Amino acid sequence: THNHSHCVGDAMTKAERLCASSGARFTALRRRVLELVWSSHQSVKAYDLLDDLRLSDPSAKPATVYRALDFLLEQGLIHRVESLNAFVGCRHPDKVHQSLLLICTNCHVVEERSADGVMKALEAELDALCFSPRRRLLEIYGLCSECSNGF
Repeated sequence: THNHSHCVGDAMTKAERLCASSGARFTALRRRVLELVWSSHQSVKAYDLLDDLRLSDPSAKPATVYRALDFLLEQGLIHRVESLNAFVGCRHPDKVHQSLLLICTNCHVVEERSADGVMKALEAELDALCFSPRRRLLEIYGLCSECSNGF
């Protein structure tokens, strides 16, 4: 019952609005890379994006993809899934937030959650240790509700 085209459309609308308000150039290539990242709720690797781009532009190079990904990361439009060296679309690029990524080991869907209580507890622990994190992104592996129903 999931209408994924709504997710993609919403992501594109937010990206256009955010880039316009910040004066950032949301070029056709950057838009296409974001669409490819949002093509599913699974994380995607840079070279998979390159393969997809080459279907419409055979001259696409790795540097092209990495520059587009860097831009999308800087704008807060995507997240890097560090443990997978992959990328996933950000559901709330218009809000400053810390993310908890739930990664299903069966279907590979990545769900972004704000998990404010968890993040506040983590922040308190880090403050108590006088530890200054550069980024706060938690990745948790397990089975999503859909996959765990089969077990």
